[in-house]
Formats: sequence, structure tokens, C-alpha cells
Amino acid sequence: MRRRWLPALGLAAAAATIGAMFVIAPANAAGGVSATFSKGSDWGTGYEGKYTIANGSGSTLATWTVEFDLPSGAKISSLWDGSYTASGQHVTVKNTWNGNVGNGGSASFGFNVAYSGSYVAPSNCKLNGGSCSAGGTPPTTTTPPTTTTPPTTTTPPPPGGRGAPYLYMGWGSPPNPQTVMNATGVKWFTMAFVNASGGCNPAWDSSRPLQGSADATAIAQIKAAGGQVVPSFGGWSGNKLGPNCSTPAALAGAYQQVINAYGLKAIDIDIENSDEFENEAVQDRILNALKIVKQNNPGIQTILTFGTSTTGPNYYGNRLIDQSKALGANVDVFTIMPFDFGGGANMYNSTVSAANGLRDKLKSTFGWSDATAYAHLGISGMNGLSDQQELTDLSTWTQITNWAKSNKIARLAFWSVNRDRGCPGGGVQSACSGIAQNDWDFTKVTAGF
Repeated sequence: MRRRWLPALGLAAAAATIGAMFVIAPANAAGGVSATFSKGSDWGTGYEGKYTIANGSGSTLATWTVEFDLPSGAKISSLWDGSYTASGQHVTVKNTWNGNVGNGGSASFGFNVAYSGSYVAPSNCKLNGGSCSAGGTPPTTTTPPTTTTPPTTTTPPPPGGRGAPYLYMGWGSPPNPQTVMNATGVKWFTMAFVNASGGCNPAWDSSRPLQGSADATAIAQIKAAGGQVVPSFGGWSGNKLGPNCSTPAALAGAYQQVINAYGLKAIDIDIENSDEFENEAVQDRILNALKIVKQNNPGIQTILTFGTSTTGPNYYGNRLIDQSKALGANVDVFTIMPFDFGGGANMYNSTVSAANGLRDKLKSTFGWSDATAYAHLGISGMNGLSDQQELTDLSTWTQITNWAKSNKIARLAFWSVNRDRGCPGGGVQSACSGIAQNDWDFTKVTAGF
């Protein structure tokens, strides 16, 4: 949680940020239902694509299936927010958790395509067997009429569990992410930390630009290997966007720059220290900004990460959860950092106790069942020795991971891949765990989540 041993990060010269360009096709008229393709990041041997299903038919679209053809030599390397099958170059995608699209609503799925030669867009799109152009595909005949009754919970279940350890390109001899991916099978990384450069402008560690930096290179490498990233905003130290952006709209705009730069599916707000976590005005600003982000980016997953006691959230954590409901922030995942407790000889028991304390708070605030609360709950641990010399060895982390799997929680992370290397007796280090281990042992276990 506390990460007190991170160096303070000063401001550097602001660098220009360049948003990713999106190519939209086809242009659709209003009315009916449609599936629209957009192209995001392209790294020369692959690209990120997205289909958005929009429903303007006047009735609820109970389910959707999108089909399209890829050009010769191209293939799907990963796909999210849907399930897919491929027969040769023909791809069929069906909704998972994001079906039942109400009138006026939309759903989307994203994917990475590996290709050689020149980029060619997908073709021959079909939606539920008909045209992808607006008005060409009716809802299924079993669709119930549209209703304005609000859902019983404030957020839809997140799209399954995700193991995404933190990778930090700012210190600690950052490893090549493809090396780690090849050795462990991990597919997702939480990338730290986006902070403020010259006011309300986002930059890695307040200094490295969104494009043309080591961070951007690492993200391109991860995507080229079929992976995805979750940029993390904040952390313990540094100049944060939350206090520097004067309004929720300005803060949402800073988040949006990063979303656009990398074609993101999720963002993590690591809210710590007195400037954000213990500042109630900043808490509310962050929550209202996330509400705007959710409205402007259908399907994106928003994550809040914060500290905890051994029994669950403290006053500020409880307030953050209560306000997320009161403000309608629609947060998907609440992640605790169960370490630096000021004691915690048995880190497995302390972690489970803290997680169940969060579960109970989510149940009481949102009226959720145990299963639904776990589906909105995350754990972000610290491998090896913590700042306060608490020991989470590989056996303990395996226990925690197995508990997380059995309870189907939404997210499992640890701090950090940089530290996932052995240095027995080394204490708390930026490039190793302080204990005896093989390289990437903790990442391998997390990839199994």
C-alpha cells in the first residue's frame, strides 16, 4: 500500500502527448441496430480493433452476434468483452456479460489482430445474421420491450478475473515485458504510474510522455505479444492528477488522454497518501471523473486501489466506497493493498481477513451477495518483503492466489514485476524481492489466476 520507499518524483518539462487516431467505418444513419468498426493502436505487425454495437431499434436487443472476415495472413491474437470462434479468416463473436442492450444503449468488444504486410480492415460484417449498417438488423423476436426500471446493482459484473501485476518503467531495472510474458504466460500488466506534468497534464512519473517513451514502447511490446495493459494513476508519492485537476471534467479529460493514447479497456486509480486518499474533496473529484469516463467509454473497466487494515477498509476507504454509490461513480473493481499493516506475521490470514472485510463493506453498501461482492473485489499484494518487513513468500502468495481463484474475485496484482527476482537478505529493494526465489516466480503464480 504505502510504497514509502519510492523516490519522490519531481516535475520535469512537459512533453506533448499524442492521442491515438481512430478510423471509423462505416458511417451509419440513425435508427435500427448497427455494428461499427474502429481501429486503434497499430504497431506495424498488429493492431487493436473494436466493434461497437448500437441499438436504436426501439426495443431491447437481448443478445448479439457479430461476424466479420479478416484478410489473408491476419488472425486474432486476443479478444475481450466477448467470446469468439474462427474458421479460416471468418470470425464469429458472441456477447458474454455485455448482452441485453437497451434501446439507445451500446455494447462493444475489442481485439488484437496480428498481420503481415499492409493493414487491411475487416470486411463482410454481419450483426445477428443481417447487415451491420443501422436499420439492417432487427432485434430477436423474443426481445422484451424496453423498460426504464433501473438495475438492482450499480455496476455490471466485471468481465472475469484478471491477474495483472504492476510493471514500473521508472526504476528497478525494468525487465523486457515480452521476456516476462514468454517465461510466465502472463497477459496483463498494471503499468505504473501516470501523474501530473505541468498542471492537469498526464505523463508517466510526471515526466515521460505518453508517446515516444519507454512506457509506450513496453505497451507496444505487450500488445504485440497478445497482451493488454491497465495504466495506474497515482501511487504513494509524486505529483498527482487528482489534486492538480481543478474539476471532475478536467480530471476525466486527463484520464481520457491516456485512454485514447493506448486504446484502453481498463484504468486503475491508485489512490494513496494524504493528498488524495485522505482528502475528501479529491476523493469526490476522482469519483465524479470516473463517472464521466464510464459515460464516455462504454465497456471500460474502472478500478480503485487503496490501503486497508487487517480487518478491511479504514475510515477513508469506507468513505470512498460510500461516496462511489452516492455519486453514481459506477466503479467496477475495488482493490485493497493488504500489506504495510504495521504488523502481520501471517500474511495469508491478514490478506483474507482484509479482503473479507472489504467484501462485507461492499455487501452492506450496495446490497450485493457474497458472490457479487467478490466479483467487484481485487487484491494487490507485495511480493517478498514489504516496507515494514512483512514476509509474503511464494508459498503464501500461492495460497492467496488459490483463495482468490476459489472466490472468483475480479483482480489480482502485486508490487511488482520489477521486484520479482531474488536477493536473499537484501531487505526492501526496487529490483528484487528481498528473499530467495527464481526470476518471475510470483508472476507465474499470478498468471495462473
